Amino acid sequence: MTIASAAAPRVTDVPRLQRARPSVARRWLREPLLHFLLLGAALFAAYAYLQPGGASESSRQIVLTLDELRQLDTYFESQWHRPPTPEELDRLMENKVQEEVLYREALAMGLDKNDTIVRRRMAQKMQFLAEDVAAAHEPSTDELRTWFESNTDRFALPGRVTFRHLYFSPDRRGPRAYADATSALARLAGEPEDSGRAVSLADPFMFQEYYADRTSEQLAKEFGPQFAQVVVRQTPGSWQGPIESGYGWHLVFVSSFVPGRIPAFEEVQPDVKTAWLGAQKQEAWRKAYEAMRAKYTVLVPAPPDGQSPGEAAEPPATDVPAPIGVVPE
Repeated sequence: MTIASAAAPRVTDVPRLQRARPSVARRWLREPLLHFLLLGAALFAAYAYLQPGGASESSRQIVLTLDELRQLDTYFESQWHRPPTPEELDRLMENKVQEEVLYREALAMGLDKNDTIVRRRMAQKMQFLAEDVAAAHEPSTDELRTWFESNTDRFALPGRVTFRHLYFSPDRRGPRAYADATSALARLAGEPEDSGRAVSLADPFMFQEYYADRTSEQLAKEFGPQFAQVVVRQTPGSWQGPIESGYGWHLVFVSSFVPGRIPAFEEVQPDVKTAWLGAQKQEAWRKAYEAMRAKYTVLVPAPPDGQSPGEAAEPPATDVPAPIGVVPE
């Protein structure tokens, strides 16, 4: 009796404890997060029912606009000097569609990722877009004149010289070439530029004997910079020298020299406009890049301990094999 009466309260207490604890399902049903998820799923299902395959369908559509068709027609006519036939236009359209299909499939496969050529092309297009902003503005004459006055050195006209020369070849004369040129200069004192006697004293030259209206830069390319600098400083009207070039020694008769000058704005207005547009494009690109660059932080690896950032680390000698056929020291 004592054991039975003691056990009875424990048996009857179990159902009472279970009724007092709420079930796990009821607690989940009262969770706001579950309500939100269920509502989102319902909205998604409704959208899919009302527009079946809408998103995937639009991504599978290729739309050729009227402007694109006109471009195809214009390109064909510029190349063949006649309008395309309907069959040819169909082929052009199919080529355009093929290009778009391949482009989209390449993007879907991720072929644009880590491709140096694609990266450079995209970067180039960004630069072109930035420069096109400047090209859209048509400058006034006053704007161009003001810009020209601040950049006159860019339009300076170089001096030009016209001369005839006599050549004394070190290959033919050896160490006597300079002395022979000096002796010929004394014999030509007072002689005109076209003196027949002058030609008989010199050696044949592989290029021209007469140069008209040449700039110092042009002469430097043909004879060397030292020769060009000396020639443009000669007084016109007499034989002078000897002047050394990359070929040997020369006597020079300068017939005319037109000094360099700054042209008037009206003389070079078309060139000023071209240069102005180039400068505006550069400035627009600089500002655009600075704005884009400011959005990014560049992280570079730290240099090894005890080494300055600009100092390159020396590779171990064992890492660099000796060239084939060379015995290492």
